Amino acid sequence: MIVREYQPEDLEALRALHAAQGFAYPFPDLGDPLFVTRLVLAEKPGNQSPGAPGEENLQRDASAAQGRIVGAALLRLTAEAYLLLDPREGTPRERWTRLLTLHAATEGDARRRGLEDVHAWLPPAIAGKFGRRLARLGWVRDDAWTPYCKRLSGESG
Repeated sequence: MIVREYQPEDLEALRALHAAQGFAYPFPDLGDPLFVTRLVLAEKPGNQSPGAPGEENLQRDASAAQGRIVGAALLRLTAEAYLLLDPREGTPRERWTRLLTLHAATEGDARRRGLEDVHAWLPPAIAGKFGRRLARLGWVRDDAWTPYCKRLSGESG
């Protein structure tokens, strides 16, 4: 197996892999600059298996020397929201006004930077009450997919 950078001629093979998985989300726009990692997994030339029935529809890489594409990993930037407000300062209405002010400014800044989404993970102690406030601001609780996290700092190799 070889891992290499995505090339535009890989697009149809990746579309076919996406369709074969049958997940109900659209194929991503790989030209979007938020995709910072685009890696393709291909079989080494000469080691290509005949493939399973139905694989004949997977388009082969434009360069036979690069091998048949069998997978890809894509990383798209997103943002994690952190809110720092002094819970002891001001009345509840004043704190809400401060939150609204920060929320509007931050949303505008994220849009100007081209971000497509922002995520917030709420501590259990505030998830119910504060989650309802976020919902009033257009946030949605997204339990449709189970989140996992791969921490890259602090690991020993």
